[in-house]
This record gives sequence, structure tokens and C-alpha cells, in this order.
Amino acid sequence: MSLPMLFRTVTTKVLKASACQHVHTGCQLLAAQKSLLMKLRKSTGYTFINCKKALEKFDNDIKQAESWLNQQAQKEGWSKANKLEGRKAKDGLIGVFVGGEAAVMVEVNCETDFVARNEKFQQLVKDVASATLAHHRGNHRGKTGYVKSLLGASELTALRVGEGVSLADQVALTIGRLGENMSVRRAVTLGVPAGWHIGSYVHGGVGGPGDVALGRYGALVVFKGGKEESREALGRKLGQHVVGEAPQTLGNMEDLPCGESETRLLPQTFLPDPSRTVAQFLRGQEARVLDFVRFQCGEAAE
Repeated sequence: MSLPMLFRTVTTKVLKASACQHVHTGCQLLAAQKSLLMKLRKSTGYTFINCKKALEKFDNDIKQAESWLNQQAQKEGWSKANKLEGRKAKDGLIGVFVGGEAAVMVEVNCETDFVARNEKFQQLVKDVASATLAHHRGNHRGKTGYVKSLLGASELTALRVGEGVSLADQVALTIGRLGENMSVRRAVTLGVPAGWHIGSYVHGGVGGPGDVALGRYGALVVFKGGKEESREALGRKLGQHVVGEAPQTLGNMEDLPCGESETRLLPQTFLPDPSRTVAQFLRGQEARVLDFVRFQCGEAAE
């Protein structure tokens, strides 16, 4: 083989090897960037375009990219919140948490059932419940006796999620993500002394199992006594009755029923066992109801 031909052959092989190496390196880089993009998309829920823009802006630093995305979404959320402020939000969810001596029940509203079933909205309801519980425990640490507190929208939105943003900011962020008007409507917190119990029930449950039960209706029932092995079931049955029959007052154990329009809890026909009144059922359980709260999603917006 002549020298010029040998030179051309060697050069061609080197160029091909170099080209393959660059393609291989480029494929690795592309795969790494795609992995970061997917990770950022999954953790934040923002669009691929915005996630790509954030990664490019911060040289693939995913923490800085996520922080920047949240800041932008927060600004956009407040802008959308201001624009949507006049739109009615009468759908949404009730969130209920019971933990030993304390319980909270919250209502968070949105415009449609479609958004109420979105995981991000459900997380907002859980954040509201968590912030409300922390507020309750912080205010009543070391105190004994029965405590019941009602919180309105202005009190709730000032609370913070852990050590982070306020609930007002969290609502705005969720509005920015989902594009509907939302509001934190109300909450109730309960604290009971030793020997008292809190039963709960949520109807129309969504979102699967978790510490905070979510649904369209919710009830908390404070009671004493009951057979120890069935107290949880007793609390659930009482909560189910409160949700279903919507009593307005407690009444007395000796009250006689006044018919179908009965609004006192104790003389009402017991929903899980129509052969007895609530009072009769409680006598059989050696228990006594002391208080109850019922939330129906949207009723406070009317």
C-alpha cells in the first residue's frame, strides 16, 4: 500500500473512532439530563418545558432549579388567586385527623369535584390539617380539661406548614398549579382529658389510606365510657350517625323522640340500629356522648 493511501486509511479510522466516542458521550449526557428532568418533573409537578428551563438556568443543579420553580409558581399563583378571587368555591374536601387526646377537622374549598380529586389539592387539605394540629398543640401544651376551638379563614391562612410557608402562600401555590379558585374555609380542634375519647367518621372518602381522612362530610364525637375493646368502633358508629342524621343539639338521655323532625342527637333513631334511639344504644354500651361537630363541604359557603 502506498504511503498516501495508508495515511488516508489510518486517518479515516481515527475519525470514525472519535465520532463514535462523541456520540457515546453525547448519549450518556442526554440520558443524565433526561433523568434529572424526570426527577424534577416528578418532585414538583411542573411542566417539562418549565423543568427544562430551570435545569438549564442553573446548570442542572436540581435543588436550585426546584427552588426557582417554586418561586415562579408562587408569583404566578398569587396572580391567579387575585384574578379568580370572585369565583365561587363551594366544592372541596373535609379533612379529619384524630390522634390520641387531640383531633382536628378542616374544610378546604375549590370550584369543582375534578380538582377535589387531584392529589395536589388533597395534599393542601392535609397541610391545612397538619398546620391546624400543630397550632392546637402549641397553644394547649400542658393544659388539662376539655378544649374546643373554632378557627376561621383569616386565622388559618396565617398558620405555617411546618417551618415553611404560610397556608396563604400554600393555597396560592396550589391555585397556580391547578387553575381554580380555592379557600381555606374553617377548622375545629378538640382536646380531651384522660378518660375521654374522640370518635370520627368521614363520608365519601377519597385519596386512599393516610393519617388525614378526606371526604365530603365529616364528624367528630366526644364521648366517655364504652367497652374498651370496641371504643374505636363505637366512635365510628356515633360519627356515622352524626353525618347521616345531622343533629343540631345534644339533648338529654331522658328526652323522648318528637318524630321525624327530631334535631336533638340523643332522642334520634340510631342510624346503624333503627330499633333503638341513640340514648338507648349508649346505655347498652355504658357510654355517654359529651359533644359533637359535623362539617358538610360547601355548607359554610352558602
